[in-house]
Amino acid sequence: MTLDLQAGDQAPDFILPVDTGEDVTLSSLRGRSLVLYFYPKDDTPGCTNEAQQFSALQDDFTKAGAVVIGVSRDSVAQHAKFRKKYGLSINLGADQTGAVTKAYGVWVEKSLYGRQYMGIERATFLIRGDGCIRQIWRKVKVANHAADVLKALKST
Repeated sequence: MTLDLQAGDQAPDFILPVDTGEDVTLSSLRGRSLVLYFYPKDDTPGCTNEAQQFSALQDDFTKAGAVVIGVSRDSVAQHAKFRKKYGLSINLGADQTGAVTKAYGVWVEKSLYGRQYMGIERATFLIRGDGCIRQIWRKVKVANHAADVLKALKST
C-alpha cells in the first residue's frame, strides 16, 4: 500500500540496517531532525552525485541538528562498497524488503524507453525531531538539492 504522505503528517517509523553495521529507527532519532532521502541505485551517476552533495554538507547538517540517511534497496554490503569508493560520510540504509520505500510512497511505477517497471522515485523527507514531516521533495532533480534541503532545515 502506498501512502500519500504530506507535510504535517507523522512519518512512518522504520527499522533500517545501515552500512555501519547497525540498525537505525525513526523512533531512536527522536529529538533530532532527520533528512531521509530515497534514491534508485548505488554507484549510478545521479545517485552518486546526490550522495556526494549530502556528504559534502554533512558537517552543516550535523551543526543544524540533523541526521542524513540515504535509502535505496541495495544491500548493506553494496552500500558499504559505495560509501568507501566515493568517501561518503552519510549513512546509507538498506531497504531490501521494500517496506520503507512503500511506507513513504516512493516505490512507484516508472517508465524508461516505453518500458514500465517498479522503482524508487527520488524523494526527500525532512522530518522534525517529534517525528512529524516538515517538508517533502518529490521527483527530485539532483543539482543543488542537498543545499536546498539544508536551507529549509535552517529556516526553522
